[in-house]
Amino acid sequence: MIVIENVAVATVDAAGTEHADGHVVISDDGRIVAVGAGHAGRYHGPLRHIDGTGCLVTPGLVNTHHHLYQWATRGLALDDTLFGWLTTLYPIWGRLDAEVVGAAAGAGLGWLALSGCTTSMDHHYVFPRDGGDVLEAEIEAARGIGLRFHPTRGSMDLGQKDGGLPPDNIVEDTDAALAATEAAIDRWHDPSPDAMLQIAVAPCSPFSVTSRLMSDAAVLARRKGVRLHTHLAETGDEEDFCRERFGCTPVEYAERLGWLGEDVWLAHGVHLDDAAIARLGETGTGVAHCPSSNARLGAGMARVRELLDHSVSVGLGVDGAASQEASHLGSELRQALFTARLRGGPAAMTAREALAIGTIGGARCLGRQDDIGSLERGKLADLVMWRLDELGHDGIDDKVAALVFGPPATVELALVGGRAVVERGALVNADAEALTRAARRAHRKLMKGL
Repeated sequence: MIVIENVAVATVDAAGTEHADGHVVISDDGRIVAVGAGHAGRYHGPLRHIDGTGCLVTPGLVNTHHHLYQWATRGLALDDTLFGWLTTLYPIWGRLDAEVVGAAAGAGLGWLALSGCTTSMDHHYVFPRDGGDVLEAEIEAARGIGLRFHPTRGSMDLGQKDGGLPPDNIVEDTDAALAATEAAIDRWHDPSPDAMLQIAVAPCSPFSVTSRLMSDAAVLARRKGVRLHTHLAETGDEEDFCRERFGCTPVEYAERLGWLGEDVWLAHGVHLDDAAIARLGETGTGVAHCPSSNARLGAGMARVRELLDHSVSVGLGVDGAASQEASHLGSELRQALFTARLRGGPAAMTAREALAIGTIGGARCLGRQDDIGSLERGKLADLVMWRLDELGHDGIDDKVAALVFGPPATVELALVGGRAVVERGALVNADAEALTRAARRAHRKLMKGL
């Protein structure tokens, strides 16, 4: 059993309960036994006592959109829009293999853990024919770090010869992609409440996937009882593509193909009109908000205030490391708040709303809100203890404000199901230097000869 005391606590429960001086108690099976004000009281048996003086405990952050393989191609196409950026990088990604993906995933997930992330998804949609089992490679990398992992089996079947954006040599046959997706679900998906690994179905985007693959993937996901994810409404170029090719907006196209519902979360959602936002709210469709990536590519600022006001579940995502080189989920809390305020002024988002997006909002997107995303009795002990008594946060008495408005905070402790993955700012289950060396080799291998 673990007892954390003398610590500020932000539970992010429905009532927004906080304790300036509180405690959290975690059972041996990795669930929260108690959370409240003051000291924890007496507990029998072997105990690990943790003094949280100067720290804030929050739920672990949930990353709802990422492309881990992109860690191997950071710093390229720095001044392009999305379509130009993709055109530059697709040929390089066509050389991916399991070794490169495993190394990139290890580095990316390790860095996420150090930034306060305890659960991450990954949207992998590039499967070169001779690349080996790249999905298995990233799953093994997640096990090595110790994060709860929601990889998605993505796909692309609309190549350049058929009017799509990706080169023809990296798209799949439609039936083969669907069969591989079903096989991945059968092999890896764990539907249990305390699952460390769950699979979702994720065709890439309207400009790289045929209508048939989109609609059949939705049928497949619902038959297998898993969630659906794709990029949607990220850029003005995508809006133009959908209107010219399908005669409708991206959200109208998604609904036509069965892609709205409580089992769906969409990446970005930047270019949404009032009708689209209302429809997402009516159907229970979630959105992964990626403010830094949207800014890096100049894609625009998502209308998060309006999405929240229409009861849309909004989570936070760092997006791929090639379109958001920092990939620091803790810092994304501040970026989300600042982006909302750039659109709508200082009342557009509070620090606590930003924290909720990064925790319970992300849990809702992944369908895990009953078990993670807030600190409540009976939930899984996925939490982060942030050190907020160092120079950069000194004088900010409101601990949540210090976390969100202040500089990136050191992760003093991160637990996943009660098991430590970060302690005193260092990874517990992996060596950061080894991850760096492996990622460096992967980058050089992928870029060799270019």
